[in-house]
Amino acid sequence: MGVHINKKKIQISELVDMKSIDAILEEVKYNFIQFYPVTAFYEIRNVYRDFNDLFDGKYPGYKKCNTDYHDKLHTMDTLLAISRLIDGYNIKNRRKLPLKKVRVALIATIFHDSGFIQTLNDSKGTGAKYTLEHIRRSIVFIREYFQKTGMNMQDFTAARNMVSCTGVATEIDEVEFTDDDERTLGRMLGTADLLGQMASRKYLENLTLLYREFREGKVPGYESEFHLLQRTLKFYEDIKRKIKKEFKSIDRYMQAHFKKRYHINEDLYKIAMQNHIDYLKDVLKRTSRNYRSMLRRKQ
Repeated sequence: MGVHINKKKIQISELVDMKSIDAILEEVKYNFIQFYPVTAFYEIRNVYRDFNDLFDGKYPGYKKCNTDYHDKLHTMDTLLAISRLIDGYNIKNRRKLPLKKVRVALIATIFHDSGFIQTLNDSKGTGAKYTLEHIRRSIVFIREYFQKTGMNMQDFTAARNMVSCTGVATEIDEVEFTDDDERTLGRMLGTADLLGQMASRKYLENLTLLYREFREGKVPGYESEFHLLQRTLKFYEDIKRKIKKEFKSIDRYMQAHFKKRYHINEDLYKIAMQNHIDYLKDVLKRTSRNYRSMLRRKQ
C-alpha cells in the first residue's frame, strides 16, 4: 500500500493482489484514509459485505451472480480505479472532494452492475440477458437498497446520476447533476468502469466471456468472438475520445496518485491498456483460428 517501487517497469497488477477482493478493498481503504477519517470507511465496508452477499446469492430475493465478465472482480477493479482517481484529484487540488459525495460515489460504484443479478423467481437464462438494461436495473436496486438501509434519498439521486455515467451511450451533458462535485464523481465512475476492465491483467482473454454475455443480451453488431476482438480496437479509440471529451480527461488524476503513493510518475492504467491493444493487434494479424490460446494468460 503506497510503498516505494524500485522496478523500472512495474505492471499495475503487481501493486495489489488483484485476485483477492479483500486485498483490493484494503487498498481502496488506504486511498480513502489519506484524506478522510477511517471511521467514515466503516459504512463502505458494511456496503461491501452486502455486495458480497448479493453476488454470492446470499442477499434476500436474489440469485448468485452468473455473469462471468461482469463479476465481483470487475466491480472491485472499478472500485479501486475510482478510489485512485479520487486520491489523485485530492492530491492535485487545494480543495478535496467532500466526504459526503465521495461516500455516495463509492456506494454507487459497488452496486453499479447489480442490475446483472437475477431475482429468485427469474429462472430463464443468466443475468447477461439484461446487458442492454442493466444500468436501469442497477438504479432500481440501489434505490431499494437506500430505502432498506435508511439512507438519504437525496444521496440516492446523486448515486443514480453517477451510475448513469457508466452507460456507453449516455450523454453526460444530459444528466441532471445537482452540483459540480457530483458531476466530477460521475465522470470518475464512468472512467473507472472503463479503465478498470481494460487495464485488467486478464482483459483480453475475458473478451470471449464478454461475447457470450453480448450474445445472450442480444447486443447488436457482434457476429462472433473474433469479430468482437476486431471491434475492440475501435472500442478502444472510442473510449479514449469519450474520456477526453465527455469525461474531460478526468483520468489525468491517475498519474498524481501513482506518483504520490508509489513514486511512479506514470499512469499505469494507460500503459496497461495500450499494451493490451498492441498485443491484440498482433494476435489479429497472426490468426483467426487459435486466437484463444494466444490470449490466455499464464498464471
